[in-house]
Amino acid sequence: MEAWLIGTPAELDAATDALTAAAYVVQAGDRQPLAGADNGRWRVFLRLALTTAPAAHRRTAPAPVDRGGALVDLDAARASRRPGLPGRVAPGGVA
Repeated sequence: MEAWLIGTPAELDAATDALTAAAYVVQAGDRQPLAGADNGRWRVFLRLALTTAPAAHRRTAPAPVDRGGALVDLDAARASRRPGLPGRVAPGGVA
């Protein structure tokens, strides 16, 4: 499945979290800022691999080399953008 998501950074984070609960991200494009009437909003392209299997029975995602694209480590990205939030581990493994 491929989708363009458009929204604020917080909305994009929430939408990505919701989508990755049902699928894994095969490819994530760079966030691109919008201009004009959409100033302050961003867009991002996601390619997802969907499955109907329960989360406990899903196969693990192949290594990035196998699928031709790099995955974004969302936990590391969030930790670097929002250091110090409870439950987050800062880059380098320091809470």
